[in-house]
Amino acid sequence: MNQNYADLLKPLFEPYSCIAGASVIQQGAPADYIYLVLEGNAEVSFKPYDGIPITVSHVGKDGLFGWSALVGSKTYTSSVRAIEGLETIRIRGNELRKLCVSHPDAGKEILESLATAVSSRWKNAHEQVKSILASGMQN
Repeated sequence: MNQNYADLLKPLFEPYSCIAGASVIQQGAPADYIYLVLEGNAEVSFKPYDGIPITVSHVGKDGLFGWSALVGSKTYTSSVRAIEGLETIRIRGNELRKLCVSHPDAGKEILESLATAVSSRWKNAHEQVKSILASGMQN
């Protein structure tokens, strides 16, 4: 990522850490932050209305979670629990959206980086993820 764009982002991040077993995000809670994992691992789970929680994925170093905050959802759609001690940095989704709107060139590159990060888990998903993220910026 362009260093100038990284410099725009840097002051918006804050550190967040927790011990193994801690709940980081609760499904249905207000979607405020997106997290970047620096160290540790987390488990992402989804609880259907009429069922037991299902593990959706695991997120480790350089992984992201809390996408609901970025795409403009009011609440998180999944829960996240630390399965190892976590060291992360987090950014408020609304602050990231504002930055992308006020600096469109930076926003385009940031969205591209985020889409690349998440779509690496799903074959041929890059353009779909980019579209979802871009539509969230308009909320």
